[in-house]
Amino acid sequence: MRHRVLAAPPVWRELLLIALFYTGYTLTRIVLVQDGTAPAFRHAYDILRFERLLGLDVELGLNQTLLQVPWLARTANVFYATAHFGVTLGIVVWLYRFRPQEYRWLRTSIMVSTGVALVGFWLYPLAPPRFLHSEGFVDPVTALHSLGLYASDASGSLTNQYAAMPSMHAGWALWCGFVLVKLAARRWAQALGLLYPATTVLVILATANHYVLDAVVGMALVGGTLWTSWLLYVRRPEPLVAFQARAARLVAARIGRSPGTDTAN
Repeated sequence: MRHRVLAAPPVWRELLLIALFYTGYTLTRIVLVQDGTAPAFRHAYDILRFERLLGLDVELGLNQTLLQVPWLARTANVFYATAHFGVTLGIVVWLYRFRPQEYRWLRTSIMVSTGVALVGFWLYPLAPPRFLHSEGFVDPVTALHSLGLYASDASGSLTNQYAAMPSMHAGWALWCGFVLVKLAARRWAQALGLLYPATTVLVILATANHYVLDAVVGMALVGGTLWTSWLLYVRRPEPLVAFQARAARLVAARIGRSPGTDTAN
């Protein structure tokens, strides 16, 4: 059984929801900074050892290659600082305006995945590669005195720089790419939907902000919530529909039996 709400929710409600969610997301990331950084660095070395065991440790090579092309490194720094929120917000607005029938389940999927990611930031603090100078990593923002997300002490102090696992840069990029590939009418936009997640992953690795495993977990998380949200909002299998109907009847019955509605015989 398929069910589709053709109209998007009221715009004022969505703007309020996005504002509250983003504020909560940002503040929670700050609050989740634990006392001491030892666990974050311990986890970082654990990640590197595991990736080396699997032959996935490409981050250092990409970082060193990027630094050999300063103009490209500066471009990557700006991309990392701006595209994560700018592109995602742009896709959300486009989705609301031009694909309202698909908006609810796609919006829910990215919000749920981001909420789950906050739990990961709390349970598994992780220092990004750019902090591991002993391993040879170099932060291109500080090395080139470039614009970037953490270009100043103030910007660095207003966020949790140890919230690397899972990578929501990779996860949100996958979500944006999925929306474009699935819903965009023009081939060039669909092509961008394929290129954007791939470019984002290369940037977050080469700028030494994330590990391969961060990206894998972030994209898997978003992929899982996309599937779950589609199942609940769009596919709606018969057992789920029956459960929702029973729950609605139960709520209605409880409301009908509320103390204010009882009368003496």
